[in-house]
Amino acid sequence: MPQVPQTFFDALAVRTWCGLALQALGRAREEIDAINVFPVADGDTGTNLYLTLESAFAAVEAAFAGHEAGSGAEAFPGSSRAAAPSLASLSPSSPSLADAARAMAHGALIGARGNSGTILAQLLRGMAQVFAADGEVAHTDARGLRLALRHAADSARQAVAHPVEGTVLSVASAAADAAEEADGDCGAVARAAYQGARAALAATPAQLAVLERAGVVDAGGRGLVAVLGALVETLTGESGDLRGGVIPAYAGLTGPTGHVGDAVDDGDDDGDDGDDVDDAAACSDRSEAGEEGGPAFEVIYLLEADDAAVTRLRTRLDALGDSLVVVGGDGLWNVHVHVDDAGAAVEAGVEAGRPYRIRITHFGVGDVHTRGGGRPPRERVQRAVVAVVPGEGLAGLYTEAGATTVLARPGEPPASGELVAAVRRAHAREVVLLPNDADLRHTAAAAAEQARTEGIRVALIPTRSAVQGIAALAVHEPDRRFDEDVVAMTSAAGATRYAELAVAERQSWTMAGICQAGDVLGLIDGDVAVIGSDVLATAETVLDRMLQAGGELVTIVLGDEAPESVAAHLETRVRETYLAVDTVVYRGGRQGALLLIGVE
Repeated sequence: MPQVPQTFFDALAVRTWCGLALQALGRAREEIDAINVFPVADGDTGTNLYLTLESAFAAVEAAFAGHEAGSGAEAFPGSSRAAAPSLASLSPSSPSLADAARAMAHGALIGARGNSGTILAQLLRGMAQVFAADGEVAHTDARGLRLALRHAADSARQAVAHPVEGTVLSVASAAADAAEEADGDCGAVARAAYQGARAALAATPAQLAVLERAGVVDAGGRGLVAVLGALVETLTGESGDLRGGVIPAYAGLTGPTGHVGDAVDDGDDDGDDGDDVDDAAACSDRSEAGEEGGPAFEVIYLLEADDAAVTRLRTRLDALGDSLVVVGGDGLWNVHVHVDDAGAAVEAGVEAGRPYRIRITHFGVGDVHTRGGGRPPRERVQRAVVAVVPGEGLAGLYTEAGATTVLARPGEPPASGELVAAVRRAHAREVVLLPNDADLRHTAAAAAEQARTEGIRVALIPTRSAVQGIAALAVHEPDRRFDEDVVAMTSAAGATRYAELAVAERQSWTMAGICQAGDVLGLIDGDVAVIGSDVLATAETVLDRMLQAGGELVTIVLGDEAPESVAAHLETRVRETYLAVDTVVYRGGRQGALLLIGVE
């Protein structure tokens, strides 16, 4: 469904923007990772930007969920997934702009990864401070958006100890400059900011020699362009080239892979889980030091401290290393620095206040915390399957088949960190990851990328439903070569058509027409194909449509709220109508959907 434009900035605009920006970074993640060259070419800027915004989006969704719980409103099935909510999925009531903006800023702050992610968090915080100005009426018009973009750019630059041009800071400043010159409504301002950012991004190689030598643009700036493109789509409904792919401003630039638009990150990726260097480039004294030796460690932590203590901390950390970025305020800060003495950086934080969520990364080695310190690691198994499952029943089924599972409760999709934790828990050298949900593809890709930095070989099979995962797991053979196993599992999943039945909770537009609250919806391959009033009749229609194209095995997964008779009814239907087609039935438990159907 096309995105409905927002003509002014409110809480729904914040929610939509975060969802669309997360999608945009998911699509661009690999491209941004590939162009990260300054100051450390660790290739995770896109991943870290995605993880930072994922945390911001989750916080906004939590704010909406809390408000809806208090008001008794419920969303349309699936509306809480990491995607832009459609008009039909929005609650008739919502939190205030101030609450949504603060949630966005707080989520980004506590989830910021790397230098670029830390700067992105400060950009979002700067905008939130304007939208949620204490004691004032929040700015929701074009003038307010101009102020927000300017304050975001200025506050991000102030957070960096030694700003360098040719990085995400330059792109943010250019966006704010263009916005200030724009006339018209919020959409016109956002469009001007986006165009200004694109032009500034194309100019970054001329500002940083390391980018020019590599023939790429700044990676952190490329990520910000994607985020601003999502803002345009939120406020105007326009998508066009904002939906990803090569941005015209890349014309003539080729990166390490030889592809036009292989834009380079400003190098903020320093190796940790932070795409730090990309913007770190913006915060590094040694603007030319991308290829030379630098500090050995990246240190990141959250810090509870007052403003005076943080001012002293900035001075001390600046003397210890480089790429220093300190963002936040109101007693909570996110600290990022590259140093040779990681202990001294942590001690400085202890003296300033209470540091926690401390992450220390030795460049080229991996996260100290994920490596278990100096203790000898226990032996890993050779291969494991990690799968996201929508209900307790399926979790048991997958576990019996040997998979490590991540439970996705209705309305609560797992974040990438949960998937990474499951991959670690599997403790295998090789992992096959089954997201079992089309909306989790970017989250799963980010998790896979993060796990690979820890030395784990991960193959992501883009399963879109738990029934496709069942088909893949059925042909899994851990004793054969990894590539062969992945190909076989991918083929089995791809040969399985999938459907689900759900109940509409409010009136909505669908591919099959307009549904009313209480209607039974039959979704085939992710799109509403049937609207009915009876579960049995709708399930039968869906199954018949799927079997028109043939099939040998029908898999039915019953949810807790499905009628007891539906499985027997469908089994009888298959047996009497379709020759040589077998049926298998599982109980999925509280899986959200009334029924899952797979045909292979």
